[in-house]
Amino acid sequence: MSLRSAGTIALAVSFAFAAQHAGAQQKAEAGAGADPVAHLVGQLDLEKYKATIKSLTRFGDRRQGTERNRQALDWIEAQLKSYGCSNTERLQYQFTEPAVRGKPAVQAGGGAGGPPGQGGSTLFGRRAPIGVNTDPMLQPDERLRALNAEQTPQGTSLRENVYCTKIGATHPEEMYIVSAHMDGIGFGEAANDDGSGTALVMELARIFSAPGVETERSIRFVLWNNEETGLNGASAYVAQRQHLQCIESPPGSGRYPEPKWLGMIQHDMMLFDHGMPVPKLDAAGKPVLDAKGQPVYTAPREQRAEADVNIEYQAQSKQADGSARLAWAFRAANDKYATHYPAAVGFHMTNTDSTPFMDLVPSISLRENERGQQIGAGWNPHWHQPTDLYANYSDQDFLLGLNAAQTTLAGVAQLAGARVKKK
Repeated sequence: MSLRSAGTIALAVSFAFAAQHAGAQQKAEAGAGADPVAHLVGQLDLEKYKATIKSLTRFGDRRQGTERNRQALDWIEAQLKSYGCSNTERLQYQFTEPAVRGKPAVQAGGGAGGPPGQGGSTLFGRRAPIGVNTDPMLQPDERLRALNAEQTPQGTSLRENVYCTKIGATHPEEMYIVSAHMDGIGFGEAANDDGSGTALVMELARIFSAPGVETERSIRFVLWNNEETGLNGASAYVAQRQHLQCIESPPGSGRYPEPKWLGMIQHDMMLFDHGMPVPKLDAAGKPVLDAKGQPVYTAPREQRAEADVNIEYQAQSKQADGSARLAWAFRAANDKYATHYPAAVGFHMTNTDSTPFMDLVPSISLRENERGQQIGAGWNPHWHQPTDLYANYSDQDFLLGLNAAQTTLAGVAQLAGARVKKK
């Protein structure tokens, strides 16, 4: 627990990450028989997590409706199959591209991606500008600018989500949904939003699909499309499949194409918790002023010592009580199994793919910051910008995402009844 103190976390910056993982792996292997959750958490690896994010950035910002988006879906599906997730499927839906997506000031708690008023909290403090970059020329990298050149075609066309399922050995008719969105915008690489969440879900699919790993209940790993246009991929899934829950098909087969939803866990932006914006300084160390003579604020350069994994539920939802219990169960899992960063629970979940589920099943989201109070106040300057690049994140940032993975893996493993067969 001493590692969680602010001073020790700051000191941990100088640790060798490979050595840290080796120690965690040895501990997990030593206790595999007694604690299968510790064993599974020990299979998470910082370099593998980073490599998956890096591979996703090969497809640029993966903007929905484009060829680079379709290629990313194909790659994700191939990776899931290579992990042993052989029942990989796609859900298709029709989407109509709106005339305009995103104005320069997408305010916390409203805008595209969630019903107005569900952000709930307002930051009383410094704010930095937020918005969606729609100018490709703000991307200085010519190679990346060319990769992201294709825009979403106007009109109605086919979109797809991709998912695979770990079938429960005892209760295949019940499942937890673990998800992230794979599309992005902003003419960058969408490394954080939401390559970091996509890679997290893929890593969990890899570990739960490994030989010898069993769960009592099913787990579905879903990568949504069209999050950036208003949660359309997740909404299409709810519309098509909510009424199919727990229906055996064919009757007597013991197969449930859509098991009963027990909980929905979304991951959206996992890497950047650098703290409240600070005054931007010029070369002489003086505050930079805007055209009105007011200080310009920007995010600190390094991950803050108080960085944490934010677990949020929506207090206004019909499933608020169950969602709160789910959030605190994940907080407890973080306390026991995460290695570096603690977790904090909040009740203003909004603007993420768990929103379409939140009145139907206990739903939570894991993020780097509170969506309404912090991300919406400009705590992440790379959000929807050309600077959302793999190269702009440090190992401290990636480690925050890995700790979120540890949190979800541990929480889901406990809830789904995971066990590891001895070799």
